[in-house]
Amino acid sequence: MTQPSAPHEEERYQAILALEPSAPGTLDALIVGLHDESWRVRRAAIENLRRLPTLSEVAHRLVSVLGERGETGARNAAAEALVGLGDVSVGPLIKLLRHSDPDQRKFAADILGQLGRRSAEGALIDALMDVDLNVRVSTVEALAHVGSDTAARALESLLKEDESFLRLAVLETLAQLQWPPPLPVVVPLLADPTLRRSAYRVMGLIPQLAATELISRGLGSEVRSIREAALGALGTQASVADGMLRSEIDSQARAALKRVPDAVAFVAQAFEADDMPVRAGALVAAGALREPSLAIAVAEAAREDRLLREVIRTLSRLGSEAGRELLGRMAELSLPARAAAAQAMLEMVDPSYVPALSALLEWAEDDLRAVAVKALGRTQSPDAVAPLVAMLEEPSVAGAAVRALGVLSGGCREAVLKALEEVVERHPSPAAVAAFAHAGGTAALPTFRKLARAADPFLRAAALDAAMDVDPAVGLELARGALADEAAPVRAAGARAIGRVGDASAGALLKRALQDEDIAVQLAAVDALGECGAADRAPDLETLVSHPDGALAGRAVRALARLGTLRPQVLQEASRHADAEVVKAALQAGAVSSEGVALAVELLRHPGWDVRATAARVLGDSGGRESLEAVRAALGVEQDALARRALSDAVERLSRR
Repeated sequence: MTQPSAPHEEERYQAILALEPSAPGTLDALIVGLHDESWRVRRAAIENLRRLPTLSEVAHRLVSVLGERGETGARNAAAEALVGLGDVSVGPLIKLLRHSDPDQRKFAADILGQLGRRSAEGALIDALMDVDLNVRVSTVEALAHVGSDTAARALESLLKEDESFLRLAVLETLAQLQWPPPLPVVVPLLADPTLRRSAYRVMGLIPQLAATELISRGLGSEVRSIREAALGALGTQASVADGMLRSEIDSQARAALKRVPDAVAFVAQAFEADDMPVRAGALVAAGALREPSLAIAVAEAAREDRLLREVIRTLSRLGSEAGRELLGRMAELSLPARAAAAQAMLEMVDPSYVPALSALLEWAEDDLRAVAVKALGRTQSPDAVAPLVAMLEEPSVAGAAVRALGVLSGGCREAVLKALEEVVERHPSPAAVAAFAHAGGTAALPTFRKLARAADPFLRAAALDAAMDVDPAVGLELARGALADEAAPVRAAGARAIGRVGDASAGALLKRALQDEDIAVQLAAVDALGECGAADRAPDLETLVSHPDGALAGRAVRALARLGTLRPQVLQEASRHADAEVVKAALQAGAVSSEGVALAVELLRHPGWDVRATAARVLGDSGGRESLEAVRAALGVEQDALARRALSDAVERLSRR
């Protein structure tokens, strides 16, 4: 009784997997495997061929399989295996380009194209003159993946050949290489229906007004396929044009499209095209038409990341009516379209947008709400005040609301101030206080003095920050009192404020904060000392370098570095801290000194991979060739992938010094 084929296939598959790469006869067995009727067996053979020790011999054997007519599966498998071998396949395939059989030469060109190695370019350029048309076409297509400017120039000369099939391949390859041939060479090709679409593609690469005029003429054609090809060229040309030509593109496109009876419907349908240049052209055309009804289609084009910039530009050209249409249908848009529409709205907003933007705040996700808040500030409408003040109570967008109210106060100062005064008086919040500082200026100082004595410590801290923004002298006055406040957030705000002022008394004022019982206050004091340049407190900072709290010790190291007082002994002490973040802070701070570079060499042996990686980066930035041997030795024993990458980069950089 005949057994089913499946077990036989599985046996052959397992036999291929079991082959030892260095065993005698393995290469022969794998070549036989390439001829197997099962794609699983062929795939296993392809994978195992890459593991053999003599890859050059493997490549030559695979090339011989390419010549086995009637063995389609084996030939395709051999081609795939040759691609997988990489550079070692190039030489045998170049030799195959000179085979007497055109079928073999075509196979060689196809595979060299898949390999994409620049080392094959010269041989492929020579093969452009092959006597066989199919070989020439395959060679042209291969150069799309291999070629440089040299290949592009050789290809350009073939546009004068009689064979349309060859010229079509050349045009497509030049488009892929982004190489525009001279305009006089392209223009005659527009008359050939088989070449027209590709001719328009390369014409789009030509940033010349004459090319724009020809493309625009195509937009007015009665033949839909010509219009679509011209639209693709329009999108390509817009992407390579400078500002002056871009303005001319818009003008020419608008004039041409006005003569097309169904222009709006044609552009709308173009947004559904598979060809991205056509969709890019549709964006340019929509902007030229300035047709608000296209707004949704334009926004949805943002689903292609490469078109995002053009989508935002086009939407901003469609005008306020389009913006209101987008706002009303935001819930229906895809996420990319919604994000693009939100960005464009910032360029289009006017007072009429306030109701729709306010409605958006009721349901949209935080990113979109933040954009809506920003847009409300730009409307310069008194009606925007109330929704923005309401957003001060929303933690996710309160910061954006503060800034938007500041912008809005430029045109509606009285309305903004009145609303904020009421809020601060009735139900103050840190965000409302900050907004009042932006809009009220020095007129708000009495309120801040009053709030500095409020029961809520967060309001006291906000009042101090706001006063500092408006008048540093008043802020410093409040900060001195804040350092003795019962609440840690207020004392921390006081320390930050003193750091911002940075007068002669800063060091003495911050000494108490450095010894505060609350770690947040100490952190604020350390940062403030580094910011204001109080070098007289360096000894206090040095004692904190060994503090068990890593955040405090690390910031002390950075503050000493900012003050320019980080001594080598302190640097060494920081490098022995139990917290790796402190050690990394020491490495980064010491990168400017020879002692720091020597420390980085020592820390290449640190138990933490992230410290070793940081040490490698410091040496790559600041080390000399004398560090190269140590970095190479560390690379030789490093097991962590990320640390190895940093060490490899350091070796490369140090080797060039």
